[in-house]
Amino acid sequence: MRSKREALILVDIQNDFLPGGALAVAKGDEVIPVANRCVPEFDNVIVTQDWHPPNHSSFVSNHPGRHVGDVVKVGDVDQVLWPDHCIQLSEGAAFADALEIRCDVAIFRKGTDAAMDSYSGFFDNGHKHATGLHDYLREHQIERLFVMGLATDYCVKFTALDAVMLNFETFLLIDGCRSVSQDPIQVDEAIDQMQAAGVQIIHSNEIFS
Repeated sequence: MRSKREALILVDIQNDFLPGGALAVAKGDEVIPVANRCVPEFDNVIVTQDWHPPNHSSFVSNHPGRHVGDVVKVGDVDQVLWPDHCIQLSEGAAFADALEIRCDVAIFRKGTDAAMDSYSGFFDNGHKHATGLHDYLREHQIERLFVMGLATDYCVKFTALDAVMLNFETFLLIDGCRSVSQDPIQVDEAIDQMQAAGVQIIHSNEIFS
């Protein structure tokens, strides 16, 4: 069992991000066995959950004439337009059935404000509102975070970057992540950005040693 000052963060392992989902990440289901191996090693397991209202500003359906992948301004923040996904109380927003998470895990929902998306598990994209995750980690005296999930180049990346900014020692479990982009250059850029910020890139096998 890992130290009580460590936590595993599982980012958005939800049906809509799995193959067949509304915003499917290629091979996204491959992160589930990695998560299931890691969860028993940690006293502290945290899951983030995209939890959007139907009128969310990131949904292309709410921007007539626009297309998936277009970038618009939401306030002063650039927003990529996505298919409608992870709508509150929908099956797509539910965690993957095969994900073996205990009943005592802490769940932090994000993207609940229709006016602003939240890639990070800590803050919205404008860094104006917090999810409560930072306060939770401080209350539990957690100092070291292990992050994995979906997707490497969006929600995982921004969660890891915010973790480092908040002075947590942060590790990315690289084999437990999959990316929206299938361009290796873009994926490498996301990983390089995390490393440059201080995120340590490791394989999940290393947590068992």
